[in-house]
Amino acid sequence: MSEEQERLAAELAEELRKLRVEDVLVNTLLTVSSVGYRRLGLTEDTREDRDLEQTRLAIETMQALTPVLERVVPPELVADFTSSVANLQLAYAKAASEEPAEPDD
Repeated sequence: MSEEQERLAAELAEELRKLRVEDVLVNTLLTVSSVGYRRLGLTEDTREDRDLEQTRLAIETMQALTPVLERVVPPELVADFTSSVANLQLAYAKAASEEPAEPDD
């Protein structure tokens, strides 16, 4: 291993040592929420990214992980995620109701 690789490995090990699971979960929920909203395809920029199944998966993931955080993060942050789930659910319901019906075969 080169000196540079050893240095990078040591830096990564130090970052992992400081990292807490709740930090990873918070970042994951923020990312999942962002992807879920993008997959709604509500804007001109995201219309081509529309995938309501992905949004539904984002909602389910957030619903599953938010309660896990209740023991380890401030209540305000849990409330923010709970509110985000509710808003995403409402936006999903609206988007799903606007979907054209599948033709019967």
